[in-house]
Amino acid sequence: QQTINMAKWFRSEPMEYISIIMNEDAAHDCLADLGKLGAIQFTDLNPDLTPFQRRYVSYVKRCDELERKLRYFVGEIEKFELECDSAGTIDSFLESTPVVSSTGDTSNGKILETLEVEMEKYESQLRELNSFSEKLTVEYNEKVELQEVLEKARRFFMSDAPRLGASELRPGHGRTPASLTSLLESEVRPPLDMRFSFITGVVSTDESVRFERMVFRTTRGNCYVRFAPIQQPITDPESGQLLGKSVFIVFFKSEAIGAKLKKICDAFQAHRYTLPEMDDASSVDRMLTENAQELVDSRTVLLKNQDTRYRLCQKLSHHCERWTWIVLREKAIYHSLNMFKADVSGMLRGEGWVVAENLHEVREAVERAHSNMDSGMPSHLDRVPQPWPTPPTHFVTNKFTYAYQEFVNTYGIPRYREANPALFTAATFPFLFGVMYGDIGHGMFLFVNGLSLVWNEKKWENAKLDEMSEGLHVARYMILMMGFFAVYAGLIYNDCFSLGLNLFGSRWEFEGQEYGSVEDGAVAVPTAEHGSEESVYPFGLDPVWHVTSNELLFFNSFKMKMSVIFGIFQMFLGTCLKGLNALYFQERLDLLFEFVPMVVFALSLFMYMVFLIFLKWSINWDERMLSATCFDPDGDHWDSAWTRCNQSGNGLCTPWGYSCTDSSTTADKCPLNYGGSGDGCQPPNLITTLINIALSPGTVDEPMYAGQPFIQNILLLCAIGSVPVLLLAKPYFLSQQTHVPIHHHDEDAPLYDDGHDEDEEEHSFGEIVIHQAIETIEFVLGMVSNTASYLRLWALSLAHSELATVFWDKAMLSTLNMSTFLACYFGFAVFAGVTFGVLLMMDVLECFLHALRLHWVEFQNKFYKADGVRFTPYSFKQIIKDSQ
Repeated sequence: QQTINMAKWFRSEPMEYISIIMNEDAAHDCLADLGKLGAIQFTDLNPDLTPFQRRYVSYVKRCDELERKLRYFVGEIEKFELECDSAGTIDSFLESTPVVSSTGDTSNGKILETLEVEMEKYESQLRELNSFSEKLTVEYNEKVELQEVLEKARRFFMSDAPRLGASELRPGHGRTPASLTSLLESEVRPPLDMRFSFITGVVSTDESVRFERMVFRTTRGNCYVRFAPIQQPITDPESGQLLGKSVFIVFFKSEAIGAKLKKICDAFQAHRYTLPEMDDASSVDRMLTENAQELVDSRTVLLKNQDTRYRLCQKLSHHCERWTWIVLREKAIYHSLNMFKADVSGMLRGEGWVVAENLHEVREAVERAHSNMDSGMPSHLDRVPQPWPTPPTHFVTNKFTYAYQEFVNTYGIPRYREANPALFTAATFPFLFGVMYGDIGHGMFLFVNGLSLVWNEKKWENAKLDEMSEGLHVARYMILMMGFFAVYAGLIYNDCFSLGLNLFGSRWEFEGQEYGSVEDGAVAVPTAEHGSEESVYPFGLDPVWHVTSNELLFFNSFKMKMSVIFGIFQMFLGTCLKGLNALYFQERLDLLFEFVPMVVFALSLFMYMVFLIFLKWSINWDERMLSATCFDPDGDHWDSAWTRCNQSGNGLCTPWGYSCTDSSTTADKCPLNYGGSGDGCQPPNLITTLINIALSPGTVDEPMYAGQPFIQNILLLCAIGSVPVLLLAKPYFLSQQTHVPIHHHDEDAPLYDDGHDEDEEEHSFGEIVIHQAIETIEFVLGMVSNTASYLRLWALSLAHSELATVFWDKAMLSTLNMSTFLACYFGFAVFAGVTFGVLLMMDVLECFLHALRLHWVEFQNKFYKADGVRFTPYSFKQIIKDSQ
């Protein structure tokens, strides 16, 4: 079954373009069943109508109004920091919600009517309670402010006013000679023209400085202002936020100043309060007592209102999510019905795309909806004859493959039935990431994180996640595979936090390494005979390479060749997929004159490069070089199985019996006779060999096999010959296919022909040639540049290992050598911090992006069109998911 699923993933699902004719009375229930299936995408048959001219626009407006009410409910629920109860899983919701009423009648409007009545009742109750709450809050705030004003003003007149009357309001400062001290301390009232007027009220604490500045500038300093902050914040009745406010008292003498002060208070939205004569203590006390009692009563009523609103919102929180899903479902139904056309009275006709394997289920759903109606008018569902519009692309994915499909869709949707790159990306993307990020320790961190995401997937599936958490949840299997291949590549490199692991025992040893006294420049010797089974490290690279002076040279050579091999194989796979597409779509010209020349070009140069790399690795160069080495037949190194020469030269012989002279070259001494300066006994420089294929045809300085120059000339001719075929063959045959034959002159045809048709034909042929030239240049130059681009596998792997080495040496090793606990503690902290920040965070993202680029550019541009149309089925499940 899994193999079948992978095969289905290679090409998109076959689609059918169908026409549905249904009874208008059964349309609602029919689309409700189709929405559960999620297998059909409707086509708009009324493109000329505006949204307000559609048949079911009134129902859509009613759904919009219900959505507005639900948003209002959710906002009120959030004010009390309540959470809406879950409506369960979407699947259980869709299965439990009935579409047809128990009486068998259609429920076109009943669901909406029930919701409208119920929501209208709750909305009116909630709005009425909110309105009362605002009024009660305003009254309560006024009483709180009045209480504070009374207390602060009385305290001011009892404490500050006598002091001010003796100092600040003395006669020398232009104030009235009759001081406020005598006014307060004496029981005898002064004359009315000697008394100061004052205004008291409450202003926002944030505005108090600006308020005082405005009062001073307006009255030109002819007033006296004092502020006292209110300790308890005041609730804003509109926003519900707590605001800091302050009591103010302003003394003045002129009625004109009083009028100005009132205008300033209104401008700053300051609340003014009228107080009794402050020297009438009994009146002030009576007002304080009455206001305090009213304050208690207002608070009781306000709390009662708040409790009622809380209980109502708590009740609404149990239903909000379910109501939202019902409204979304009904809105989707009527929105889809607006795409239908009413050709005949009482009947609706719709068209759309359906997945071929779901066609039977769609037909059953339509027939079931009509049978439940007991209607004599049958439904009709049939395939629309071709030509069709462009079919949409749809892939059946699971929780493992979904992330990789979205990975490809981000670049572009595959063309209908085109080879799907996601099938190969699921294997190659985490693998190439692991090649760049290869480290056992760092990869294990990534693998464990991916494993934890997979372990907790059921807990996260129905949870409401933020954007980043949702992305990690979707890519959990991708992260798991990235970690797995990073560990695998780390085992191949034998690299764990930049350290080699001697898991199976090194096959090399240095003199004195048992005693820790290896000298610089010492050469390691094998522990077993070269070529034997015991001389090969069982898995991965020998850990001894991590302590050698030529470590970087060895790893660079290994990783660079490995990067080129992986890159050429992946690009060649992309070229082969282009051929498979041409075969599937029966594009004969593309197969013969694009795919074949591309394969010939790639095989002649780039796959040949891979062949040379493997050939060089497979040859026993020790044996070949030994055959071209001169030995003394009477010396200790001479093997009795070798052929002894006549010693006519300098007295030395090669193992195959050649008599050496002082002027003998390697070619003279090598028995292979492959040609060149090495004659096959000297390992070549592959880069030089490959460059000379084009720059020096027929010349191979260091051949590896017999006839190499001739074979390379043939390959070069094939590569050069494939380019003009790729450039010219397809445009030529296309022009032959579109050529219009010459007919005899028709008497009814005009005698004069302006030649526009020929111009259009030439223009279209010119466009074909230009397009093919671009394709040719892109492929030929792309093969070279893309091969070089794959060297990023080597570069990123090298950068990762070198950074890990630097962090270990500078942060950990240097502090371990200090032999103090504190130094080791701080050294480990620095090592852990930079490793986490740079290698476990930044480098993961860097390797991810580079692997992404290799697939989008180097791999997919060989065959991927990415101009498809995504299949967006009419699915309640997807609509509800998108709303979350």
